[in-house]
Amino acid sequence: MTGSAPGAAAPSHPENPPRRDLLTLVTASTVAVGAGALCWPFLESLVPPDSSVANVPIDVDLSTLAVGQQVAVVWRSNPIFITRRSPQALEKLKTPELRARLRDPDSKALQQPPYATNWHRSLSPEYGVLVGVCTHLGCVPAYASGATDPMRRGYACPCHGSKFDLAGRVFTGVPAPYNLPVPPHRMLSPNHLRIGENPPGATFDFSDIVQI
Repeated sequence: MTGSAPGAAAPSHPENPPRRDLLTLVTASTVAVGAGALCWPFLESLVPPDSSVANVPIDVDLSTLAVGQQVAVVWRSNPIFITRRSPQALEKLKTPELRARLRDPDSKALQQPPYATNWHRSLSPEYGVLVGVCTHLGCVPAYASGATDPMRRGYACPCHGSKFDLAGRVFTGVPAPYNLPVPPHRMLSPNHLRIGENPPGATFDFSDIVQI
């Protein structure tokens, strides 16, 4: 029986990776699982449970939506942002200072129903209802409540820097050419919103908008 010479290197075992590689694999796996856990609830919330009902109007309970908060739902495979705007935020939407920085402050492009062609671009001033798809290349803008800086209230596209105010009106000097679209919607009650249906007497067709 032969033994290893003193001082000789221990034989390698290809089937057993070195400890450092094993730790690397474990760390990478943990990060991947963690990232997936964080992303999945958001991604899952944007997928309709049944594509056959994607075009059906949806009702949203607004009773728990606090001032300054936003909730996102899905209608026709698009994220819909519903924001409860404070009186101060609404006043900001009307200021000449803000309007001067907007490309289409009076919503002249057909990106909203006639009943939302106003300074707040919605049926009820308190609630903003917008399709959360940037009109540049279709990215999903991020919501900024502007809790510490009123000038930052609105939406910013993380892809190419397009910015929109809390009414979804696009700023000048950014890639996006149009305001964010406004879907057909109606208030069933002060705390209940229906998306995908016009108020009685209105006939707006969402497919007629300029761009999404």
